[in-house]
Amino acid sequence: MGLGVLEDRVMSHVPGTTRYFDDPERPQYAADGAEGLKCDTSGPVPIILVPQPSDDPNDPLNWPLWKRDLITFILSMVAIFATCLGPILAANTLTLALWYTTDFTAIAELTGWYLLGVGLGAFLFVPTGRIWGKRHLFVLGTVLLVVTSAWGGASLYSYRSFVASRVMQGIATAPFESLVNAAVGDLYYVHERGVRMAFTNLAVFGGAFFTPILVGKITNSIGWWWTFHLVAIFCGVCLPFVYFFCPEMAYRRDTTLNLDFLDRENPATAGPSRAQDALEKPPSNAEGAPFDGRAEHPSSNARSHDSSGDASTAQTETPAAEAAPKAKATFKESLALFNGRKTDESFWKLLLRPLPLFLQPAFLWACLIQGMMIGWTVFIGVILAQFFLGSPLWWGEVNTGYAYTSAFIGAILGFVIAGVMADWTARLMTKWNNGVYEPEFRILLVIPQMIIGCAGLYGWGMTVDGLLERRYHYAVPLTFFALEVAGMVIGAVASSLYIVDAYRDLAIEGFTCMIIFKNIFSFALTLKAFDWLITTGTMATPLFNILASIQLGVCLLSIPMYIFGKRLRSFFHRNDILAFFKVR
Repeated sequence: MGLGVLEDRVMSHVPGTTRYFDDPERPQYAADGAEGLKCDTSGPVPIILVPQPSDDPNDPLNWPLWKRDLITFILSMVAIFATCLGPILAANTLTLALWYTTDFTAIAELTGWYLLGVGLGAFLFVPTGRIWGKRHLFVLGTVLLVVTSAWGGASLYSYRSFVASRVMQGIATAPFESLVNAAVGDLYYVHERGVRMAFTNLAVFGGAFFTPILVGKITNSIGWWWTFHLVAIFCGVCLPFVYFFCPEMAYRRDTTLNLDFLDRENPATAGPSRAQDALEKPPSNAEGAPFDGRAEHPSSNARSHDSSGDASTAQTETPAAEAAPKAKATFKESLALFNGRKTDESFWKLLLRPLPLFLQPAFLWACLIQGMMIGWTVFIGVILAQFFLGSPLWWGEVNTGYAYTSAFIGAILGFVIAGVMADWTARLMTKWNNGVYEPEFRILLVIPQMIIGCAGLYGWGMTVDGLLERRYHYAVPLTFFALEVAGMVIGAVASSLYIVDAYRDLAIEGFTCMIIFKNIFSFALTLKAFDWLITTGTMATPLFNILASIQLGVCLLSIPMYIFGKRLRSFFHRNDILAFFKVR
């Protein structure tokens, strides 16, 4: 029993449990036994590249670093404009209620319909992206963002038209919310992903909280419809950059080059030595034909590879008898929306594959930890106008929008706390555990989520009621809102890291589950937000005491998850739930 994590009684080595030397998420420094592997030699110490790049110049891992960073930057910018459509109505609740002569619940539902569109779109686009690649989805998503945003701004006199535009805006956002982080995995080696993943997450989450700060001022100056027209304009500006400078980043790589997937059952043969053995034999692709990634004899020295430039300029030549490398695609060829299938798996199996995972305790836990906190954030957003637009503040759209500065600061705070603690706690626990890393160590991040996030929920309810009674300054409830958002971000990082480390081969399906859950759950909350508030006499304290207690209970589920997590990993490795439902 390592630091409270129960050992498994059946398997000697449970997938996910690693040591520093064979942990594929940590840089593998080239040393004895690394012969035949390509390394990043740009720094003072060579680092074995995970995954190993092929010798194909069209392999995204062989592109110059500046090109990969440009793609990430462009996609992140579009992701900011896409996800800003979620809270874009937060500061305009009263304005739209008066405009459409309807109640607050109908306006809250506009956010819910958007979230429902995101969930449905992600469910469809993730398997589509795995089969045919991501480029066509990013281009299509950008086009839809332009069209649907303009549609929303033009729906001045039809609430039903506005509802339809919101659903389609959610569908347009789905490729960026669900696939941008996956694109980072396509474009970078493991040791290059950290800061890029943080940047893309900040774009997807942080940008959304910054939106209402601007929306109130825009509405007050030129009208609420211009908030949508401006999104359409900015996305229209981004469209040529996405089309011309974001080629297909999904690549059908031979499995022998994925060092982080090789031989997970036997730690003695994992890592560089196992990959070296694999590289001794010419690999084959899924169809059985020789793979173009040429093998190097293990007796040669480790192959140098500067990850900031093209692999072809830094690699040792290989025997002429091996398969000839492919020609580098021309710029015109790179503009194709499709360049072949990336997997032979059935679309319908990939589509349905996430659903059985809701029955697996680890994935259900991750959905609850991440999705419920996101739902409470949406809940606060849709009822915020109830407290700030009326007595005693009588704020307009501008000040209500500025109130979201606290949420934006909370998001930044959450990223800082998660960024500092995530790897630090994992390293410390691994050291205490005699060098053995358990993915359950990631669950410790739930502790700051529980303390900060639940304090934010309890505090928001009490102090926003006190605001109406003039007992608190408006900064007090907004501070608790910031704490709630910080807890949301920490929980999102904790659940994502655990799924990646514990169930690496199911990470994409796991993320799809979390996206579906949090969007449908948030949609359901928008339908009931004001009704629940009315049942308590518009008093937030009793309602948020219940919500905070529910969140506290969810966080406490992390205790059995931590203790029994390793045995769950063993059980579901031996009893494949996807095979049981015939979607493997």
